[in-house]
Amino acid sequence: MRIGDREIGSDYPVYIIAEMSGNHAGRLDKALEIIRSAKEAGADAIKLQTYRADTITLDAQTPDFLIPADDPWHYKGNLFALYEEAFTPWEWHETLFAEARKIGIEIFSSPFDGTAVDFLENLGCSAYKIASPEITDIPLLKRVAQTGKPVIMSTGLAELADIELAVQTLKDNACISYALLKCTASYPAPPERMQLRTIPDMISRFGCPVGLSDHTLGIGVPVASVALGASIIEKHFMVNKTDESVDSFFSLDAIEFRQMVDAVRMVEKALGSVSYEVPGESVTKFKARRSLYIAMSIRKGEVLTEMHVKSVRPSWGLHPKYYESILGKRVNCDLELGDRLSLDVID
Repeated sequence: MRIGDREIGSDYPVYIIAEMSGNHAGRLDKALEIIRSAKEAGADAIKLQTYRADTITLDAQTPDFLIPADDPWHYKGNLFALYEEAFTPWEWHETLFAEARKIGIEIFSSPFDGTAVDFLENLGCSAYKIASPEITDIPLLKRVAQTGKPVIMSTGLAELADIELAVQTLKDNACISYALLKCTASYPAPPERMQLRTIPDMISRFGCPVGLSDHTLGIGVPVASVALGASIIEKHFMVNKTDESVDSFFSLDAIEFRQMVDAVRMVEKALGSVSYEVPGESVTKFKARRSLYIAMSIRKGEVLTEMHVKSVRPSWGLHPKYYESILGKRVNCDLELGDRLSLDVID
């Protein structure tokens, strides 16, 4: 798939997305700072979330809408209050899109209903991200697919049948460019619940780019995902550790994000391609290998014994595979200690 000027897939550099989420803490200046800082930290894209509290939930106090006591956002009381604090004001979007485009970082968003899609279309949004809870919102998937834009879907709250239905919905509505993100919808997510080996299976099953939307602490898990074939990494981003917001407790700051980007780029280089060649200059790489040399002087016509031949470094002599077959054979010239053994000197 392609977003903006970047090709995304197994043959291209990992596409790294900085998720702003609610880390702007309700301040436009902080949102703009996050965009600039993400660009400096090496992100390929900045991602927003486009919703209002009343487009994502109801302002109800019934048990269904209260945040459970074991949830990290329990202090907000109900879902409406949480989203009222976390949402990105729609009137900011045009300014945020303009800033991202000015400094040269891709920008797109997660819409949470049809009105958000319409709004983002008017801004020229280049791609759409479907958040884990929305992967079963079939009307939303249809609406997003019909834009003709690339779609990235997180799978943190989806079983296999849900993913299959979501992908088929995109296909049925003319979406030909999509990717899936392995995700664990816990905040923060324990590493033991990540199941990263699912990534290569998803690549095989769905035949599309697959990446990781990561909520673990630190950078180890997303870096490891690259070795398993992840071609996209999405990570929540904040500027400084001292910043406080609804998502700051599991987000990377700018320094950590840069460390992740650098580590990912290193892993990309290390993965390389399938090769059984010995790397390095030929003179250097073969010096350390063994070969057969004369270990004791021998005269023409004498028989080679174990005292005359040794397998030693370097490897300019005869291959050690000939060792047993040449013992007991006569030499056709005088040989001295340190001479390379070759088949030409053996009768």
